[in-house]
This record gives sequence, structure tokens and C-alpha cells, in this order.
Amino acid sequence: MKTSRFLLAIMMAVVLLMSDCARMNKTQKGAVIGTAGGAATGAVIGRASGNTALGTIIGAVVGGAAGAIIGNQMDKQAEELKKEVPDANVIRFEEGIILELSDKVLFDVDKSALTPASQRSLVKMAEILVKYPDTQIEIQGHTDNTGTSEHNQTLSEQRAKSVFNNLADKNISTLRMVTKGYGETAPKVANDTDGNRSLNRRVDFLIYANDKLKAAAKKEASN
Repeated sequence: MKTSRFLLAIMMAVVLLMSDCARMNKTQKGAVIGTAGGAATGAVIGRASGNTALGTIIGAVVGGAAGAIIGNQMDKQAEELKKEVPDANVIRFEEGIILELSDKVLFDVDKSALTPASQRSLVKMAEILVKYPDTQIEIQGHTDNTGTSEHNQTLSEQRAKSVFNNLADKNISTLRMVTKGYGETAPKVANDTDGNRSLNRRVDFLIYANDKLKAAAKKEASN
């Protein structure tokens, strides 16, 4: 019975997302996550949609009054990031933040070393991340499909690690951060034009509550 419910919930999540995620209200998302389990459902949704950021954020959702408390903090952090890091695309989603920087901001073509121009964005980002220590940060490297899949996978991992090291040098705890390289496997859009390929060459930063913040939010919500 539990297995059947789990599979049904996954099917619901994928169908809802693929039809149009923007039309899913919080009740629908919460019902799916509550039935199948946040992390598992988030992973499935991420793979099904090609949006690994979306899946990670959904997997970290707490929900209820505690989720609202976490969301309020994320609202403040997102506004600061939008103001101080103008080169970034900042998206508030559920109880987390997705921050995207294109490869043009961070790297030269086919390189993993950070450019001098990237320093301003990462300095400003680090200044804000330090102010919110009870969050986790997942750094995801992505490429287009130019070149071999093996090369793209390695490049995405190296780029994510370069950002990790840079933020660590700016006093962001390494315990807060994790890197993942997805190569060409999770494009935002089809790799059918130069413009679209440029959108797929990116580093995504996923910011969500750590266990300490979740516990504090649940305690506050229960009072």
C-alpha cells in the first residue's frame, strides 16, 4: 500500500509539473510532497522536468506555519541578493532561493577559472550569505551540449568547485556548501540556437534552510 501511494504521488507530481508548474498552487504542491516525502518527490520532479534546482528546493520544504517563517527570512535574503547582485537572476520559490549566474559572468569560454569580472558578483553574494548562516547552499554547474558529454560533465564539476573555493575564501563555511556538476544533462531550454545554449551554460545557487533553522521555525510556530 505504501509503495502504491508513493508511486501515485510521484506520478501526480510529474504530471502537475510537466503540464505547467506555474499553475500549481501551494496546496497542490504540499499535498504531493506530504504524501510521498519531500526529498524523494523533489528528486523525481527535478529529474522529470530537467530542473534540478526546482527539485532540490521542493525536497527541502517544511510546510505549514514553520515553512511560512522560513519563507519570510528567504524573502528578505532574496531582496538583498536582487539589489546587491544585479548580474544574477534571483528567484524565490517555496521555502528557498534559486540564484543563477551565466557563464559569461563567471568564466571565459570553456574555462573553469573565475574571471576578474566575476569577483564583484561573488563578493556581494558572500556578504549577504554571511548574514544568513542557517542556510545551506548547493552550487550546481551546467553546460550546453557543445563538445562531448564527458568533457561537459568535467567542466561543470570544475566550475562548481571554483565557485565553492571562492566563497570559502570569503568566509562562507564549507559545511554549508555542496557542489554538483550536471554537465549537459539538465538544460533550461533546448540546445537548438546559440542564444539557448548560452542560457544553459550557467551556475545555479540553491539556498534553503538547514536543520537548525528548520527546528527554530518549528519551535516558533508551535508557540
